[in-house]
Amino acid sequence: MTPTILVIGATGNTGKSVVRGLPKLLESSNTNYRILGLTRSLDNPASQKLANLPHVEMQEKDWTTIDAAWLRSQQVTRVYIAPHNLPHQFAEESALYVALLHAGVEYVVKVSTNVEYIGPTSPIFYGRSHWAIENLLSQPEFKSLQWTSLQPNFFTASYLASVADWIKAYQETGKQETLRMIPAANVAVAMIDPEDVGNVGAHLLAIEDPTPHNHAKYILSGPEDVTGQSIVKLAEQHADVKIETTEFEVTSWLSDLVKAGVYPEKFLPSILAGCDALWQGKCSLAGTPTSKEIMELAPPKRTVRDALKALLEE
Repeated sequence: MTPTILVIGATGNTGKSVVRGLPKLLESSNTNYRILGLTRSLDNPASQKLANLPHVEMQEKDWTTIDAAWLRSQQVTRVYIAPHNLPHQFAEESALYVALLHAGVEYVVKVSTNVEYIGPTSPIFYGRSHWAIENLLSQPEFKSLQWTSLQPNFFTASYLASVADWIKAYQETGKQETLRMIPAANVAVAMIDPEDVGNVGAHLLAIEDPTPHNHAKYILSGPEDVTGQSIVKLAEQHADVKIETTEFEVTSWLSDLVKAGVYPEKFLPSILAGCDALWQGKCSLAGTPTSKEIMELAPPKRTVRDALKALLEE
């Protein structure tokens, strides 16, 4: 069997662009790999579309059930993963890396979280989890497993969703509701599009020798700073109307996470703490510039305008 690059969450917000980008990159370097994407459902239109790409195979599998025997049976040598940020993240993600190690996997690219969140004393629980994972991978016992951690800024898809919904609702009804968004009115943030994150992952996985990137922790920010006010102006251009009422720094989505059963209520203060860096301006291009290695390899290019247009076309 041909050596395999495993993409966990192939139909996720960053995984799609990993799978789309890898075939061309591998062909240009004349490297022979099979690309195996994991999905929750092969009936998903996104899964079916990806399965039509050259060298790509899709399988239904829960990544938390992966063990060394399965990895060896699939001849997996490289892996991409964007793990969940649920309370049990560390237990499940660390188990995956133990399996990768025992299976002889050579290299893994993992999506971490905002660099401002990561640390042993972070008030954000998943920031501590990512810190613990990266420290686990840095131990001498994991020497044979090379890895790179991507630390993306705030995702455009998450922070522009309410804007896209407002535009769609206005275009359908002609009525204006209050436009509510998470960013602050006049504080800059260099939001990054998930497509760019996946593109970076694909470039790293396609490199013949990833050794120069081993144990690297790369910051990924978008190509431009935006503020809440500039997003409003962009929304007005798309809707061709002056928006009457806007609320910034909105946190009502927190209760929605509890209602949906995503997180217990006791975790809300920790999640809310993640907004501090956004509202304090720490996540601008000046505060969290993209790492120079990424600027040389695959610089993020998708603007907020590009991201909003894509959301409106969904």
